[in-house]
Amino acid sequence: MKLSFLGAAGTVTGSKYLIEHAGHRMLLDCGLFQGYKTLRERNWDTPPFDPRAIDAVVLTHAHLDHTGYLPLLVKRGFSGPIYCTEATADLCKIMLPDSAHLQEEDAERANRKRYSNHRPALPLYDGRDAARALTLLAPKPFAAGFTVTLDLSATFVPAGHILGSAIVSLKSSSVSVAFSGDLGRPNDPVMRAPEFVDDHDYMVVESTYGDRLHDQSDPHNGLGEVIARVAGRGGVVVIPSFAVGRTQALLWCIHRLKAEGKIARTLPVYLNSPMATNVTEVYHRHRTEHRLSHDECEAMCHAAQIVNSVEESKALNERKGPMVLIAGSGMATGGRVVHHLKAFAPDPKNAVVFAGYQAGGTRGAAMLSGAPTIRIFGEDVPVHAEIVMLSNLSAHADYREMLDWLGQVKKAPRRTFVTHGEPAPSDALRARIKRELGWECHVPEYLETVELKGTAL
Repeated sequence: MKLSFLGAAGTVTGSKYLIEHAGHRMLLDCGLFQGYKTLRERNWDTPPFDPRAIDAVVLTHAHLDHTGYLPLLVKRGFSGPIYCTEATADLCKIMLPDSAHLQEEDAERANRKRYSNHRPALPLYDGRDAARALTLLAPKPFAAGFTVTLDLSATFVPAGHILGSAIVSLKSSSVSVAFSGDLGRPNDPVMRAPEFVDDHDYMVVESTYGDRLHDQSDPHNGLGEVIARVAGRGGVVVIPSFAVGRTQALLWCIHRLKAEGKIARTLPVYLNSPMATNVTEVYHRHRTEHRLSHDECEAMCHAAQIVNSVEESKALNERKGPMVLIAGSGMATGGRVVHHLKAFAPDPKNAVVFAGYQAGGTRGAAMLSGAPTIRIFGEDVPVHAEIVMLSNLSAHADYREMLDWLGQVKKAPRRTFVTHGEPAPSDALRARIKRELGWECHVPEYLETVELKGTAL
């Protein structure tokens, strides 16, 4: 078996692994690169494999850095099955068409305002490509093994990151490898804890927070303090948030804060996401994967006024505070939150709150590093608003949580590959795994290929 690292190597985006075995080829994840321009340009490059020669795709979860390349894969000739969990399929049906719409919208705006170097600017893919990709989804339940290709089977194990997120166990007659995907946290306020996996010859583990520990305080208290402080000065709290996962955790926290009287019950809260209603329905449909009861789920869903139309979204930028605006995307790379940042980041009485990891090269990372301006639609927008990071709302395991999860494995793998992290966190986790568990570890480079040999060989 050969394993090639075609994404999420030296970065947290573009997750894509090529597995070649017994004359067949499959992809584990198929994500978009985000962040630095050099990374984003990889989305446009000819891929380092022939999409027509890929027999199947297996997904760990629905976030676009793991699924957002699928419409382009189909556009370039892929026509095999896309295996995923049932909740991941439901979420992809919402997120991939939305991603295509944003691609088309960005291209149209770039052409209209003439700030692109391309004439004309084109979308990476369109709604037709996304629709074709959705017809290939082949959902499978957790814990039920299924055949991917000849002599290669897979099993989904709950990862606790977002709805449908899975650790993927791949096994052939001679070798086995487990992919952590994005690993959730044992005490997430919404998602159930990740489950453990049995022994494998090889493991591929994420390292988003490989060099950091999360704040152990209750995240909803920290969020409440920020909202109360900014509301007290009449400001607007803008929260860039992924539509699936962090948004629901934020809404649950806001519901609790209002119920406990820590923020005013009358404080306007807006969820500016046309996907929000549909995502809420998915949470009801897959209740066994999260901790909320039916009534708690309803309370979470009604914690904010949902903004659907473009006209309503534009009107929010003319409103005065106090209010809270939650909008995509989580790293401020696109979507409606970018318009809110343009409107509210220049005013020091406002605040921008980040509730998840900010990859290098994104607007979120720039603001957290103290950038005086951010580039939005060809303009330099000044940043005078208060910038806040709430890392304890992250849906990724920190290095202690990752090591505790790995420590449940009874027999050390032949080798562990540390991916899905920027260089410093990945190397830090590699060193900790080697020191604490005594495992052989390697941080692969982009496009590196390794041969996986089973213990029986």
